[in-house]
Amino acid sequence: MAGCATTTSAPDIVEVAQSAGSFETLVAAVSAADLVETLQGEGPFTVFAPTDEAFAALPDGTVETLLKPENKDQLTAILTYHVLPGKVMAADVAGQRLNPETVNGQTVHVDGRNGVKVNDATVTAADIEASNGVIHVIDKVLLP
Repeated sequence: MAGCATTTSAPDIVEVAQSAGSFETLVAAVSAADLVETLQGEGPFTVFAPTDEAFAALPDGTVETLLKPENKDQLTAILTYHVLPGKVMAADVAGQRLNPETVNGQTVHVDGRNGVKVNDATVTAADIEASNGVIHVIDKVLLP
């Protein structure tokens, strides 16, 4: 892509996650669930992105089992539980407790009164902007 004058837009959510280096498991899971095209879509999306360490903290074999083709529906449900429609910045939730609906239809509990927590996960880095939304890094995988 270097030297290509037509690529001037900011990277999308998937490209940002791929380039960060700490979301290899998340990127592999998004690919296995066929959600790459969706998360490269217009959006905007808010993604609570678990780090590789967060995935590693799941019980042994969990990630490997979820990545199998026969578990695609379960993997998709878990991944879409990490995505909110729209772009929500950390300042939008500061001092508040909210229960927004995720892309999979279930709600998450967001507590912005002392830092930001999503269910029992802590946001460790916020407001990583992409062309089609924002990423907030979390330290645990959210399970619906």
